[in-house]
Amino acid sequence: MHQAPSDGQDYFFCGLGGSGMLPLALILKAAGARIAGSDRAHDQGRTPDKFAWLAAEGFALSPQDGSGPRAGQTVVASGAVEDSVPDIAAARRLGLEVMTRPQMLARLFNAAEIRVGVAGTSGKSTVTGMIAWMLDQAGRDPSVINGAVMVNYVGAGRPFASARVGDAALMVAEVDESDGSIAGYDPTVAVVGNISLDHKSMEELRALFGGFVERSSVAVLNLDNAETAALAGGLQRARKVTFALDDEAADLRAVDLAPRGDGVDFVLRDRGAMIDRPVRLAVPGAHNVQNALAALGAVRALGLPLEPAIEALATFSGIRRRLELVGQADGVTLIDDFAHNPDKITATLRTLHDFPGRLLVMFQPHGYGPLKLMRAEFAKTFAEELGEADVLVMPEPVYYGGTTDRSVGSADIAADIVALGRQAEALPDRAACGRRLLELARPGDRIVVMGARDDSLTDFARDLKSALMMRA
Repeated sequence: MHQAPSDGQDYFFCGLGGSGMLPLALILKAAGARIAGSDRAHDQGRTPDKFAWLAAEGFALSPQDGSGPRAGQTVVASGAVEDSVPDIAAARRLGLEVMTRPQMLARLFNAAEIRVGVAGTSGKSTVTGMIAWMLDQAGRDPSVINGAVMVNYVGAGRPFASARVGDAALMVAEVDESDGSIAGYDPTVAVVGNISLDHKSMEELRALFGGFVERSSVAVLNLDNAETAALAGGLQRARKVTFALDDEAADLRAVDLAPRGDGVDFVLRDRGAMIDRPVRLAVPGAHNVQNALAALGAVRALGLPLEPAIEALATFSGIRRRLELVGQADGVTLIDDFAHNPDKITATLRTLHDFPGRLLVMFQPHGYGPLKLMRAEFAKTFAEELGEADVLVMPEPVYYGGTTDRSVGSADIAADIVALGRQAEALPDRAACGRRLLELARPGDRIVVMGARDDSLTDFARDLKSALMMRA
């Protein structure tokens, strides 16, 4: 087994509990590194269970007040941490090496012999989890760094399983384009499920994803998405595996989709092998069929047989906060979901509308910046995907401090949606949204808690369930 290039080193993670930071810390610690860190969520008393678990696992936690970093450490900072944060200022004063999370991830990723990088605007975490499970079940022992908790790996002592510690020679990682860091990864296999407006302009995204694909040996690309199809058009036959729901030219295509309450069945049409194979997927929605095709494409790009990978899909349990059922109370179903950009919101709402019941959606935007950049797209998406009886409530976006432009808020989006003919309300805060949802909810409804970058949304969903149980 190859060892990570960081054995025995000391690290201080500023933002240790973050969804992108925690799996990195887990992988490094397993390789013998000593990890300390801070997190303002810890200081503010948010998600206490996570930090209690980290402390019990031997991660040394300190307040984010500059007292944590010490000589000899390399400081790793999440993208949300600014240089004005006391820990970063202290690291600079001490002359410590300061790396961003993407720089640390790229160092680990690029050191592996076989590197599968999963990119795209939507579906990255699910595709990464699917590939991990497929390779694991085939006995390949991958090391995996994901941006979300993989339910298959949750167990006693592993409540936050966003990483899988395996052979460092085979690395599967979710990589992000939102901060431009995708430019630092050199994949053997580049998986790009889709490209659409999110954090950057389309021109910037085309350059970033184009470079990512060009640096790979083989790219796995979605022909149903115009941007990824354009990337596929520029590659030689031997350097690509394509997939699609609609495009008949794709190497791997899904047909005859049959939604179930707990998943979806489909037929995999393998153009190269001239074979149709039945597939049973244990997570719902056409978007997850596309995710499964992307993962199967990665397996093919690695030169492995598809049959064991197809079998693994039947036992793939999904990703935490991706259409996750919180429970039912007083005739109301509660669902926790990570959707935060137009593509993800569309996929979630379309999947839920495959089945009857009014949707009461609380969408907490994941930042003021994305809200301003995609104001028109957010309004259009909700207006088109909400039903006439559905209701959307929105608190203000996630804001933990800093210099972000807050000129466009939730009230602007809600007003745009109402002008387009759907029901939307902007409320002062999340507590007010909770009260409004409980006021509206009646048997047969489904409450959907939707948003990213805030682990406490899951607690909010559970609290709603408890409130509904009390009134039942």
